[in-house]
Amino acid sequence: MQSHEVMKEVLKTTSAKLISSEMGLSLSLIYKWAEPPEGDNDTGSGTGSPLDRVGQIIRISQDTRVAQWVCEQAGGFYIRNPLNLPPGQPLIPVTNDIVQEFADMLATIAKASADSVITKAEAKDIRRRWEELKSVTEGFVRAAESGHFGPESVKKAE
Repeated sequence: MQSHEVMKEVLKTTSAKLISSEMGLSLSLIYKWAEPPEGDNDTGSGTGSPLDRVGQIIRISQDTRVAQWVCEQAGGFYIRNPLNLPPGQPLIPVTNDIVQEFADMLATIAKASADSVITKAEAKDIRRRWEELKSVTEGFVRAAESGHFGPESVKKAE
């Protein structure tokens, strides 16, 4: 989804006047953020939105902390998309990878909590294991959604 499409959806549920007032910006600028930017093939009259700027900062800096910060502002967290699994992967080993990652995370939690105290370093390690588990699981889900484990992919692998 393009940034102007996101803004168009946002303006269906949030008043452009409210955004304009709270941000101290003109109402016309808020509406322009919901239009395709100038220079697109469809000759839109929109202007680059703050969403575009955030995307530029991430692309230029190659630093995901910007995305992490944005996600935190929304009460969430950032998960990097995993590398795509090649089609035709056997289902059982890929499933076992998820189970192993989960077991590793539980082992990390058990080790950290053995003394009934979790230090900042242990919490950081738990977070690292958790992020890895989410990434591996997301890779599995994406592969499943793409049909990598369906009958067609098995036939191709044989």
